[in-house]
Amino acid sequence: MAVFTPVSLDEARRFLAGYDLGEVVELTAIAEGVENTNYRLETRQGAARRRFVLTLFEARTDEASLPFCLGLTAHLAGRGFPCPTPIEDRSGGWLGRLNGRAAAVIEWKTGAWLLHPSEADQAAAGAVLARLHQTAAGFAGRRENPVGPAMWRRLADRCAAGASGEDRALLDQVEAALARLDDPFTDDLPVGPIHADYFPDNILFEEGAVSAVIDFYFGCTGPLVYDLAIALSAWGFDAEGRPMPDALAAFQRGYEAVRPLSEAERAALPRLGEAAALRFTVTRLHDRIFHDPSKLVTPKDPAVFLRRMDHWRALETA
Repeated sequence: MAVFTPVSLDEARRFLAGYDLGEVVELTAIAEGVENTNYRLETRQGAARRRFVLTLFEARTDEASLPFCLGLTAHLAGRGFPCPTPIEDRSGGWLGRLNGRAAAVIEWKTGAWLLHPSEADQAAAGAVLARLHQTAAGFAGRRENPVGPAMWRRLADRCAAGASGEDRALLDQVEAALARLDDPFTDDLPVGPIHADYFPDNILFEEGAVSAVIDFYFGCTGPLVYDLAIALSAWGFDAEGRPMPDALAAFQRGYEAVRPLSEAERAALPRLGEAAALRFTVTRLHDRIFHDPSKLVTPKDPAVFLRRMDHWRALETA
């Protein structure tokens, strides 16, 4: 369960006294997620009940980045893009403090993420990512990538202090990839606000269509095709890290039906796919080596993303 900071119903009520959301009647921990603490919040105003998400941002989230992340979400939602709207408190702000953490209230969106998306679902998710890039183009905020090459290097150096056995072997391959890729973001490619974590569990479906894109807390300014590379690495491989060609083709087809890639983007995609796979390999490896067993979160296997690098590297060589 991804609850790092417990919140009681009374504590939530005191915090939400600063909002015009009515009476808090229910607070339920949300088990999914590994970065922040989330609760489903239900309020009552007269006979009407409403649902929200109460999020407490944990130490791994840079508080200074939250105005960008919430601002991007509000920008998108205000232009009809399917994502939740951050809820303002009575002072017009999005952020408060609860139990020592920055906290925000976000609109609840219905739907569920798909464990086994069909090719049609893949194409729909790709098209929505392209819409995200188009709709976000007018957002003025900027944020450097919080998990870019400099962070890969720092995490790998930290892993070296604790890695052994299988983790040491994985780290050796990470080091080889770091040396090979260096800084993969040197091309002059279209840049704008990106989601940077467009995984299936952040995309909700309802009645066969995408109902919401959630969790923009890795959002940053970066190459749009890198966001596509992350998404393809998330959607186009099986649980063991093996490529699923039909899924990869469907997702990219859906994306390019809305926003066709330039030739430069198409040429850069395999290298940025390898960079995306490296990013998730090194973060997962770090989380596994330094896992705190008192936190009720199971570390994810880094090896399945390492295998994705082989696919992208073979495409680049070809």
